[in-house]
Amino acid sequence: MFDFEEALKLIGGQTVLCVGDLMLDDFVYGEVTRISPEAPTPVLAVRHNEIEIGGAGNVARNIAALGARCIFVALIGNDDAGLMLTNALGKFNDGIVPDLVVDRARQTTRKVRFVSEHHSTHLIRADWETAEAVSPQSEAALIAYAEAALPQIGAVVLSDYAKGVLTPRVIRAVIDGAKRLGKPVIVDPKNHDYSVYRGATLITPNAKELAAAVHRPLASDAEIAEAAAELAQTLSCDAVLVTRSEEGMTLQVAGEPPVHIPAYPVKVRDVSGAGDTVAAVMAVLLAMKTPFEPAMRAANAAAAVVVGKRGTATVSLGELRHRILPAASLAPEDKIVFDWSVLDERLAEWRNHGLRIGFTNGCFDLLHRGHIRLLAEARAACDILIVGLNSDASTRRLKGQGRPINVAEGRAEVLAALEAVDLVVVFEQDTPLELIKLVRPNVLIKGADYSREAVVGHEVVEAAGGQVILVDLVPGHSTTNIVRRVTEPALRAGKPAVS
Repeated sequence: MFDFEEALKLIGGQTVLCVGDLMLDDFVYGEVTRISPEAPTPVLAVRHNEIEIGGAGNVARNIAALGARCIFVALIGNDDAGLMLTNALGKFNDGIVPDLVVDRARQTTRKVRFVSEHHSTHLIRADWETAEAVSPQSEAALIAYAEAALPQIGAVVLSDYAKGVLTPRVIRAVIDGAKRLGKPVIVDPKNHDYSVYRGATLITPNAKELAAAVHRPLASDAEIAEAAAELAQTLSCDAVLVTRSEEGMTLQVAGEPPVHIPAYPVKVRDVSGAGDTVAAVMAVLLAMKTPFEPAMRAANAAAAVVVGKRGTATVSLGELRHRILPAASLAPEDKIVFDWSVLDERLAEWRNHGLRIGFTNGCFDLLHRGHIRLLAEARAACDILIVGLNSDASTRRLKGQGRPINVAEGRAEVLAALEAVDLVVVFEQDTPLELIKLVRPNVLIKGADYSREAVVGHEVVEAAGGQVILVDLVPGHSTTNIVRRVTEPALRAGKPAVS
């Protein structure tokens, strides 16, 4: 059996080259409460908007979010959208190394999506783009950047959105150059003529794109597998991975039986960019010489994470680990958060229902009776209990070397399994103050070994009209005491040990 735990530990050492169509994604969120008197169309009362790096840039973002490094070759125009993308990519430090060709004759691709926030419904999308092939001068510059990067990388992604960057000349140069060096090439295709991708290692069409490529409708698993095998043979590819939305994925490796896997049962909030996540995860794992099937299973798990987020999203290494490892069940997964960007939506949903939100925090290294008492009484004081959990590094700084005994993933799963706990949020800081400011709980709960003034965040909560509650401790119960008793020489000599 493939060891995902060990494989995930190696992701930080990988570098992937991504070449493709970069675009600016602008999500405009609001509420629809009426129909326009001027035309039969809904009126969106705009609340806020979010700018993201989209298209091939989202592949690069996903690679970096996993902890790997991405050398990103793309093209922008000499305009405001291009400047915004340049600045945004620069914030990734070494996670994304952008090699951007500036074409003054083209505009940067920009997509604006208008979304009904309450229903998570896309109302309309407006595009600014130049979709024809780039100039020969831009082609040459793109190829030069890509060829210079090839010796430094473990895999290549060609992220084709059919906006003109991946011309036949650029595609051929990258695929041929990668093959000479023995580097796998993953293609997320949009070109109507799939023959331009000949010789790639892996093609990742969705079911609709595959049907268009083989010029016939596809319905059943068998039909999709047959079409994928046909495409792999026609293009001399090692494998074809078909993404099928709620029906999961189908992998067809040349000369092997097809593999179908179901999608994870998740609440879908936004499917924007899910294909980018799949391509990114496949590239990172293939760079490590992971076999196709376990790489697909990891990509399927990653896609399940991002479709549960709003907008063009990424998946972190922690989220991927929690989703894919067999030890993590679906129920705890729904209650564990490493990526704070998903908190706003959950908190808004609870607040919209008028629920009283409580917060407590700690390391919870060895869960004992005192912890259970604290959590039970904390939950009794609110409708929703959020537990801030110190990360491993934060626990070590607080408790010293040798702590934590249990890693954050394990501590979070134990907490999430408790009925009293509604959400576990891991924080890296020395104190939970920043998390408390984000959560803005109605109730802040700590043990009675603290005074009200010593509770971190009490000023924030009380200033907003909230309450600080101190829970009596169970005498003699602490992780420090348990560790001390277990390690005492007298106990090791035969006296009863704490279980």
